[in-house]
Amino acid sequence: MNESASKQYQTQQIMTASPAMLVFMLLDKAILCLKEAIRAIEAKDVEARWRANARAMEIIGHLKGTLNREKGGEIARNLDRLYGFMLTLLPKVDFENDAAAAQQVIDLLAPFRASWKELASRGEAPLREAAAIAAQTGAAPAAPTATTSASAGAPSTGPKRPDSPPDRPRVALSA
Repeated sequence: MNESASKQYQTQQIMTASPAMLVFMLLDKAILCLKEAIRAIEAKDVEARWRANARAMEIIGHLKGTLNREKGGEIARNLDRLYGFMLTLLPKVDFENDAAAAQQVIDLLAPFRASWKELASRGEAPLREAAAIAAQTGAAPAAPTATTSASAGAPSTGPKRPDSPPDRPRVALSA
């Protein structure tokens, strides 16, 4: 497959993915980048380490920047702090050639990645169900967004309100 066809296929995957799948893809890419940075440290390839770590920081920064702090409540605040912590660790990868810092961030991201993968495999029903329950209890958000649905690792299994319209979650994704 030539490079142009590969990029076109990748773009099509992103454009047709569910919001949960997009978050999973971002987390997966961040972990892959950090593993690449570790391999580059072992190979003493400074440029490859820098590129991989910079991409991981960009992805984590994007996830942090797209949190809906108004609707996300405590979950968004906790994620904001966690992403901020990760972003304070990652400069050590470059400045100190520290593979342990990259591994620590991988260890923090891995459970989120697994949760979002599970959620994405279930389709949009769990997101709608969680939104309906949140609306019933007065909890945030009424319409979940992929960036505030951090509790995806423990999706709600309660009943869906029949009068709740299914809102389309949104995800911002940088190229």
